[in-house]
Amino acid sequence: MRGGELLAKLIRERAVQGRGVELSADLVLECVAKGVPIVHSDLNQGLDDFPAGAFDYVILSQTLQQVQRPDKILPEILRVGRTGVVGLINFGYWKVRHYLTFKGEMPKSKALPYEWFDTPNIHLSTLKDFRRLCDRLGIQIVRQINVAHKKRGQLLPNLLPNSFAELAIFVIRPF
Repeated sequence: MRGGELLAKLIRERAVQGRGVELSADLVLECVAKGVPIVHSDLNQGLDDFPAGAFDYVILSQTLQQVQRPDKILPEILRVGRTGVVGLINFGYWKVRHYLTFKGEMPKSKALPYEWFDTPNIHLSTLKDFRRLCDRLGIQIVRQINVAHKKRGQLLPNLLPNSFAELAIFVIRPF
């Protein structure tokens, strides 16, 4: 989702009172056009515009791999919100591994539609990498929801998420 679509949906369907943060001026304009409250800011600079405990939830939807220092932004989202929700593309997914191994190229898919040279993803991680980072930062993973193609079912993604979940959603809190 781009241009505030997730926040717009949450506002419309769940009566959420939220505010987005966006770096791209074009996407800020898209959000404003949709009536989505937005702050033009760079997550790489932190969330100093927001006081501690300002939100119940802070959501990073496929954003963490695009920031310069994921290890710095995770504590920041937990400073301004009581709970974090992080949607993460899994670069350990078997199709990504297969693509690299047998094609010798960076993978492209619905979740990864970019070429290696124009991708916004600068930190490629697996679900296991994310869990290790949370441990290192003293962040508790309250829940992990593994996402895979619906036609294949959820058995393998739930048994071996690092290999069979295309992406995952983590609910996190400070310890």
